[in-house]
Amino acid sequence: MPKTFIKSLISSKYMEPTIKSSKKDFLSLKNSEKENSQDYEKLLNQAYEKVKQVDISSSRFEILKIEGHFEGRKTILTNFFQIATQLRRKPEHFQKFMLRELAASGQREGDRLILNIKVPRSKINQKIEQYAKEFVICKECGKPDTELTKEDRLAFIHCLACGAKHSVRSKI
Repeated sequence: MPKTFIKSLISSKYMEPTIKSSKKDFLSLKNSEKENSQDYEKLLNQAYEKVKQVDISSSRFEILKIEGHFEGRKTILTNFFQIATQLRRKPEHFQKFMLRELAASGQREGDRLILNIKVPRSKINQKIEQYAKEFVICKECGKPDTELTKEDRLAFIHCLACGAKHSVRSKI
């Protein structure tokens, strides 16, 4: 096509309304993009506020060793509550696991747990590590930044670091 024909087409009155309307469409599209961008930013900020913060320290997760002593035929664990707090689990859940795994009866008095049998320290530490492996540490990424949730009759570990979700035994 000759250039003069194209110029005459562009400058003709038939094209003016479409060019003007396309400018209006472009401007309205640009404004809606700004609004969408602002909505997106607002939603993103709301999501960040709702997400639980994860400790991003580079230190390695170490489980405290049990401290305690024997009194007659009883074993008294003096730092039981500190270990439950470090594992970020309810002391009741942790106590129930320990009593079942050690096949012992016992009760909690303040910050300590009293077992009605003599149990060596090494066996207790082994059971604490087993608890951490089963109920605390994520099976995907290996981080301890998890929470224990219960949905219906099933218990799950939800990892706050990678987002993985694994089922765990709910009956202990």
